[in-house]
Amino acid sequence: MTAIEFNNISKQYRLGLVSTRTLSHDLNRWWVTKILRKEDPYLKIGSVNDRASAADSDYVWALKDINFKVEQGDVVGIIGKNGAGKSTLLKLLSRVTTPTTGTIKARGRIASLLEVGTGFHPEMTGRENIYMNGAIMGMTKAEITRKLDEIVDFAGVERYIDTPVKRYSSGMMVRLGFAVAAHLDPEILVVDEVLAVGDAAFQKKAIGKMQDVSRGEGRTVLFVSHNMASMLQLCNNGILLDKGSVVYSGTIIDTVNRYLQSGCNSFYFDSGEGDRNKLFIEKASVCNNVGNDDIYVSSDIYVNLDVEIGSYIGNLVIGFNIYSSSQYPIARSDYNDISQQTTLPIGKYHFSFHIPPYTLADGDYYIKFDVAERNVKNYATENSFLKFRVKIDGKNRFGNVFNENSSLKTSIIKSRWQVECLKID
Repeated sequence: MTAIEFNNISKQYRLGLVSTRTLSHDLNRWWVTKILRKEDPYLKIGSVNDRASAADSDYVWALKDINFKVEQGDVVGIIGKNGAGKSTLLKLLSRVTTPTTGTIKARGRIASLLEVGTGFHPEMTGRENIYMNGAIMGMTKAEITRKLDEIVDFAGVERYIDTPVKRYSSGMMVRLGFAVAAHLDPEILVVDEVLAVGDAAFQKKAIGKMQDVSRGEGRTVLFVSHNMASMLQLCNNGILLDKGSVVYSGTIIDTVNRYLQSGCNSFYFDSGEGDRNKLFIEKASVCNNVGNDDIYVSSDIYVNLDVEIGSYIGNLVIGFNIYSSSQYPIARSDYNDISQQTTLPIGKYHFSFHIPPYTLADGDYYIKFDVAERNVKNYATENSFLKFRVKIDGKNRFGNVFNENSSLKTSIIKSRWQVECLKID
């Protein structure tokens, strides 16, 4: 059964303004659409929503010709760069705003968590906001009361439940907001990047609840996040947006791959200007000996990492961990352990690690990077990971093959690290 259907959805904004904000444009739009019954003349103009380039029009398409269906019980990850249109799409579904063209069909009640404090009145207490949100969703007071203790316990705000939410921290606000959205029996749960505000324990708890809601109760979840590990853990399907358009839809693994990959398995990572002054991952990739992602059991595999060191680090850590598709730790390697090198001069470096043939069995793998100042800070984040696939090539396998069925615990791959200095400051 189809739970959500987007048909030719587009959303247009005028840059810097609400509506057209000129009397002549508003009158012209009203006359053409309401009196002459013709197409809105401003739909014919507008530039692509590319935040990195200057606009060539006052009008911009936040979304353009969006078409997709979501079946009941599906957990769909909406993936894309900042400005791709992810939040706009969820706001349209949640009826926060209306589409410029097209229709949206949704079956059942929708609970949304789009930003910290969504739907909360700051002067009302947490308890009062729970009842208000439930009433807005069409629930009776008795239904909400029956769920109240479970919501408060999940949010962990029992001590402050009768305090006005304007005095809540952002973390408390998002915990209560998610608890309300997830527990008041919505048929469709819509969650934006807001969960990133919560601490690690709450994020794990929230992911578990969304899994229960979708798998155990058959409800539909739309989830937006830049944390690809959470996407892979929670979702079964994905939609990739770019500049307001759907560029790919399919399984979550293939969608994440499409998002992360360019040529061979690779990413360009920006940890922010503050971290750039200390230690910065510029890009990383996994490929075979000819530089593409066609990797077999018998292939030489190369893990490549470009790092910028912005200031002196006396105890440098450069390495990675390999995980199976089910997040089972398989193997690791650290440049420092093999080279005994604990520091490098300020500059830019290209690290390359060789994984010999027949080291990994066929299957899907993830690499998470450790780029850190030991016992101080890890500058790699949840987004600093790659996915790659090892395929069977028909040759006989031999040697020490690592996989999650192995009796070995996390193994150390002792092989060659090569370091090339790209620039010394």
